[in-house]
Amino acid sequence: MNRKTLVLPAVVGLLAPVLAACGGSDGGGDAIVVGTTDQFVASKDNPAPLDPAIGYEAGVWNVLRQTVQTLTHIPRGGGEPVPEAAESCEFTDTENESYRCTLRKGLTFADGTALTPEDVKYSLQRVIDIKEESGPVGLLDNIDTMETKGEDQIVFHLSTPDATFPYKLATPAAGIVQKDKYPAKAPREGFQVDGSGPYTMEPEVKGDEIVKVVFTRNPKYKGDLKVLNDKVELNLFPDSTAMGKALDDKKIDMMTRTMSPEQSQKMLVEPQEGVKLTEMPGLAISYLGFNTKDPVVEDKAVRQAIAQVIDRGEIAGDVYGSTAEPLYSLIPSGITGHTNSFFNTYGEPSTTAAARTLTKAGISTPVSFTLHYTTDHYGSATATEFKALAKQLNASELFDVDVKGTPWSKFRAAQKKGDYAVYGMGWFPDFPDPDTYAAPFLDKNNFLNSPYRSSLIQETLIPDSRSAADRSAASPIFEKIQDIVAKDVPLLPVWQGKQYVASLEGLTGVEWAVTSSADLQLWELGKA
Repeated sequence: MNRKTLVLPAVVGLLAPVLAACGGSDGGGDAIVVGTTDQFVASKDNPAPLDPAIGYEAGVWNVLRQTVQTLTHIPRGGGEPVPEAAESCEFTDTENESYRCTLRKGLTFADGTALTPEDVKYSLQRVIDIKEESGPVGLLDNIDTMETKGEDQIVFHLSTPDATFPYKLATPAAGIVQKDKYPAKAPREGFQVDGSGPYTMEPEVKGDEIVKVVFTRNPKYKGDLKVLNDKVELNLFPDSTAMGKALDDKKIDMMTRTMSPEQSQKMLVEPQEGVKLTEMPGLAISYLGFNTKDPVVEDKAVRQAIAQVIDRGEIAGDVYGSTAEPLYSLIPSGITGHTNSFFNTYGEPSTTAAARTLTKAGISTPVSFTLHYTTDHYGSATATEFKALAKQLNASELFDVDVKGTPWSKFRAAQKKGDYAVYGMGWFPDFPDPDTYAAPFLDKNNFLNSPYRSSLIQETLIPDSRSAADRSAASPIFEKIQDIVAKDVPLLPVWQGKQYVASLEGLTGVEWAVTSSADLQLWELGKA
């Protein structure tokens, strides 16, 4: 069976949504109300969840994108980054090691304080200095020095060539913040975010948790984005069922992250009067992560055997229906350089092949471990998925697997400490480039705090891939990376998601308000 490519049609630079709609009108009217199941909790382990130097999750970034400006941004429909807070940006050498940006004239923060190149330098330097182990510092660790020139220029000197650097400047990791509100060497605790972006924000907090965020158009905003409304409320729901009821009761105008597969499927089969379902390409992936120093999965033969047993097609089809496709690689379909390395290495699921792998390595069976997942971060179907994975593994009689769910605030802290041998995670790309599916997992300072190391990947392949200004030229390098991952199995891709957004009739701009990378762009919304 040839699975060199999957059936998802999206490609980098061609990320327009499947359904089109009318454009919105400028501003005016009541607040637009958007629902999400994202949770923002301040805890002892994470007292500053919305600090750009700390937050490295899709939900957090979706708050930051509305409020904190970046030098560049990804334009509507995808493609290469274009200037945002900057008037212009470009590499000034042929090696992609020196990048210069000129700021727009008259930039200020929302409180009227002037925004200068020194503020840009300060903002990025504090991310580097704070160096949060599970934060976004890896996106900026290639910066050697930064220098400001005159009143409007900043130059980034990189330690190694990096053609993806303009993409990284478009992420909230490079968000521009004020010196008097964000400490240089420490996180800003709490939930308030201040910047120069299209909106100001006001969080409504109960206990240690946000229940609602009100975004109000920033009259001092100067940038490349056109803001089509005056106010948006982001309401946080405990699950997709509660969010769906709010849409039915017309208490929200749109459901975003995360609709359940059942909700999407029902709306596809039985369209609901007054509600529009918009399908969009998706670049999110779901995977199993391994603590490769844990005695249970330290031997890669155990991880390889798990890869040989699980049936991705069954998981995607039975649990997620039309909202997911099986994934056989770290890099999903639709991204340059994708290849189905896991299928090419292991073929169809086979208990017999898995038994041979374990026997050859001298591993006694059944291998016992717990599958850990988070109960409140990736949608209500996660529990069903992990029960199905455990059922597949146990049916092989090679494994004895339990399942345990934990709220995200505790799950993430435990995962970072290495408490879990095997755990489930999802990944929403930082930007639409294969680098964002490789470096965050495989570099020395990786997002998972994983002990897995490959000197070939870290010291040769990733640096070589970043030298290619033409990103398609880096495809052979990323294919090698995917083949190594399939052989060593530091993580195991399971499925790639599609995105559905449900909205009430009359809400415009929905097709642009959520990108293929799951970025929320509230400024695109309007009311007809």
